[in-house]
Amino acid sequence: MIKLMRDAAHNYPWLLKSIMGILAVAFIITMGWWGFGESQSNVVASVGDLTITRDEYRRAYENTYRFYKDKMQGDFKEETLKQFVLEQLIENRLWLVAAKEMGLAVTPEDLREDILQRPEFQRNGVFDPDIYRRLLAANRLTPSIFEAAQTKEILGEKARMIIRDAVALTPAEISEAQALVARQTAADTGKNPTATERIYQDFLFQKQQRALMAYAEALKTRVPIKIHKELL
Repeated sequence: MIKLMRDAAHNYPWLLKSIMGILAVAFIITMGWWGFGESQSNVVASVGDLTITRDEYRRAYENTYRFYKDKMQGDFKEETLKQFVLEQLIENRLWLVAAKEMGLAVTPEDLREDILQRPEFQRNGVFDPDIYRRLLAANRLTPSIFEAAQTKEILGEKARMIIRDAVALTPAEISEAQALVARQTAADTGKNPTATERIYQDFLFQKQQRALMAYAEALKTRVPIKIHKELL
């Protein structure tokens, strides 16, 4: 079943984005206290010198369960879903390790732009400070805690972006995409340029996803990862 979850996230970008969003919310909401005062008994996993707390894991699991239950209408085995969620949280930490190795940083301008563009903090398409403060307060967060956590989320995304930007289609892959375009155009004479461009972008996206997964797997081979299964 976990292979089906991975395949679904790989084949359907909207699903991957939604799942990452769910985990990012759990990541952000708990990271205000991440690394400060947690006891070893509350750590379900460590990735290098970074940790995943039991509270963060539990929140991510509950959110992901609700997502699959509501959107996918599936009947999921608890142990499989636990493994899937933990893997995603570990991968979040691995990208922070990667960002540190790449020498990346988040500027105040990066953080400001990210917050201003988040739709949940907007009213009629414009950032609303009152909505921002109220939404954070509803989640028992202060702006300083949220912004410190969001800085780390942006940092991980910067590392992923570097890997994605390094990926390009080879001549053979371009030929394969062109052949697919030709077949679909022959079958549908109304095929427009936007649809053609989407085919090329799909090819590139799939290759980028493979590159991200390969990079993360390589990190796993050299970054110490310890899991306390008894706490899951």
